[in-house]
Amino acid sequence: MGYKVNLAVQILPLNMSKDETYSTIDKAIEVVQASGLKYMVCPFETVIEGEYDVVMKLIDDMQQACYNAGAKSLLVNMKLHRSNEQDMAIEDKTGKYQ
Repeated sequence: MGYKVNLAVQILPLNMSKDETYSTIDKAIEVVQASGLKYMVCPFETVIEGEYDVVMKLIDDMQQACYNAGAKSLLVNMKLHRSNEQDMAIEDKTGKYQ
């Protein structure tokens, strides 16, 4: 079993109207909400906490939800914080601000 990672992901559907873009992003966020993983939705990205393989599968599922919602092309920006010695936790980064 690996350590937990933090992954920040921003999925941007291309060539869609503003309303279509937002509703498509909502579909990706619904996938995160259904995952059971710890997450935080922010204005520009969503931060997810979980085991590496699970989080990476979730990223694929989020993209598929966007395609299913009508997106033809996506720009996916990711930032990964990973350690081979300990879990990464969202609270370690933001807890003092909550």
